[in-house]
Amino acid sequence: MAKRVLFIGGTGQISYPCVERAVSQGYDVSVFNRGRSGAALPTGTTSIVGDMNGPEYDGLADLGFDVVCQFIAFTPDQLARDIALFSGKVGQYIFISSASVYEKPASHYVITEQTPAINPFWTYSQNKIACEKLLKDSSNLPWTIIRPSHTVRTGLPTMMGEGDLIARRMLEGEPVVVAGDGNTPWTLTRSIDFAVPFVSLFGKSGAIKETFHITSDTAHTWDAIYSSIGKALGVEPRVVHVPTDTLVRYRSDWEGPLTGDKSWSALFDNTKVKGVAGAFACETRLDEILAESMKFLKQRLERGMPEKGEMDALLDRICTDQSALGR
Repeated sequence: MAKRVLFIGGTGQISYPCVERAVSQGYDVSVFNRGRSGAALPTGTTSIVGDMNGPEYDGLADLGFDVVCQFIAFTPDQLARDIALFSGKVGQYIFISSASVYEKPASHYVITEQTPAINPFWTYSQNKIACEKLLKDSSNLPWTIIRPSHTVRTGLPTMMGEGDLIARRMLEGEPVVVAGDGNTPWTLTRSIDFAVPFVSLFGKSGAIKETFHITSDTAHTWDAIYSSIGKALGVEPRVVHVPTDTLVRYRSDWEGPLTGDKSWSALFDNTKVKGVAGAFACETRLDEILAESMKFLKQRLERGMPEKGEMDALLDRICTDQSALGR
């Protein structure tokens, strides 16, 4: 059994519950990051403060870790450095990729690990694909690739990354935008649910040189997600549906997160990871999936509402233009 585990990152949306889970399962856990998040690490965790671009990073490979979990590498040059650094020195290197790498447009409505990794719309996904290829081409690093889909913990799940601004607009009776007709099924997975099978892959021979996604088996429509957010805030959201192509014409950098991700159905078959990590269950009730996000949201809103700015003006313009059609 793997004993000593290093998390590179460790305080993020997905990684923090994974650190908690690993500690609770008896692993000797160290966390390497810049120490700036303010999140208190679980008791017993060793904190190693440093920067991935700094000289202190080079010393990590010689500390005798059985498993290294890389949560904050996003580009091929970062992966190339890790491959050079950790090859021959760790028992398992786990790279956090993304389910957004799966082919767009999708050729089948259920996603498995056999679905091709082809995303011509989003640089983020293309970089993850390139990182995966580097790992698969490496010769002396026992790798495992994990592709999370949309995980939730502290942040709100929104379509274009609007964050807390969506909550403020709902509370103030202003319209919010949903790409498409709102009926696209989308999978949300709680980070604490993701953590269980993730940690169960540590040291498993069946996980070496394999790729897995870890998600809930249940999806909800975007209209249902926004309605649940509104319900938790005590309001009925005013949703305006706008075609994805139209939204991208208003703002070109939405092409990645929309055309390259959230405008498509996201239904996942988790048979492969369950065969290695063991059976696991994720929360399926939408109000419970969003409960932790809403708790953190309300804490933030108590400290002050997000100020209005350019995004509000753009959303107002889009909603006005869309509502005027057919008049």
